[in-house]
Amino acid sequence: MKKRLIQVVLILTVVFGAIFGWKAFVNHKIRAMMAARGMPVVTVSTARVRRLAWRDHIRSVASLAAIEGVTLTAQLPGAVTAIRFHSGETVRRGQLLVQVNDGPQLAQLAYDIAQARLAATNLHRTEILYHENAASRAQLDTATATYHSARARVATVRADIDELALRAPFSGVLGIRRVDLGQYLAPGTPIVDLQSYATLYANFTLPQGEWPRIRKGQPVRLSVNAYRHRLFPGRVHAIDAQVNPGTRNILVQAVIPNHGGALRPGMFARVVVLGRHAHHVLVVPADALTYNTYGDTVYVVDQGRIKGHAHLIARQVVVAVGRERHGLVAIRKGLVAGERVVTAGQVKLRNGMPIAINNAIRP
Repeated sequence: MKKRLIQVVLILTVVFGAIFGWKAFVNHKIRAMMAARGMPVVTVSTARVRRLAWRDHIRSVASLAAIEGVTLTAQLPGAVTAIRFHSGETVRRGQLLVQVNDGPQLAQLAYDIAQARLAATNLHRTEILYHENAASRAQLDTATATYHSARARVATVRADIDELALRAPFSGVLGIRRVDLGQYLAPGTPIVDLQSYATLYANFTLPQGEWPRIRKGQPVRLSVNAYRHRLFPGRVHAIDAQVNPGTRNILVQAVIPNHGGALRPGMFARVVVLGRHAHHVLVVPADALTYNTYGDTVYVVDQGRIKGHAHLIARQVVVAVGRERHGLVAIRKGLVAGERVVTAGQVKLRNGMPIAINNAIRP
């Protein structure tokens, strides 16, 4: 029995030894083959580190407002007797828009004019009598006061009649009509919006730390979502006299010419205030950067040797980045002008790997 157990153990030892020996032999051959092949060559695209002149700028968001814009409202109560405009129409300054019933005022005007003429006649008669010593000074003063009071009442009624005829205070574009013919208007009832937007204000705020970099007349560039690839130039028009004590921001107002009426009051916009001076910076495409918690890196193309053969290799470099603009990132430290950096294929790279360049590949 003991002899048979020893035989079984010996047979199992031989079998498992053969199996493990074969596996070790296969792994040895695989390692030898991989060592002979070397690291695989990774195809990447590259770009040069360039030196560009960048102008300082400050970014913010703005709200557009018309230089002249009002909501026309009723000044005196009355019913609408005529509407002389259409929604969205362009109107001229002084053009009649809405007529409110002025019949009672016209009747009152006729009465007051008659009273003023009577007062003028009485004043003239009293002056003659006064010069002939047939009337007292008090009578003359009373006649004079009555005449001027009558004229004042005429002027008051005429002013009321003018307010009942609502006219455009300036040339511009009307909005949507909010009243109907025959509608009774109480004082303050909105009638229609009137906006003049041949030129617009762009109102935006900046942190108080940017105060030294802002001046009146400074150029700005504005963009809106409606025209993603179009920039609207303008200039800083005014800077508020104080910093807001609640937000510590300062209000800035720019003037934007609105040729063709592409922009509208109330639009949200992104505004860039251009700095006074330009300075040279090193830039690389944003796609070349790999952002990590331990530092931002790029792969630089170097000449090297692998197993005695010349190769292009990728060298990982930690860089200090600056501002980003139009798909380019400023590099403050880590690169020099003219170096080539990898812009596509970084995910397959490790430091020191051989690479092949194919700039037909784009991210």
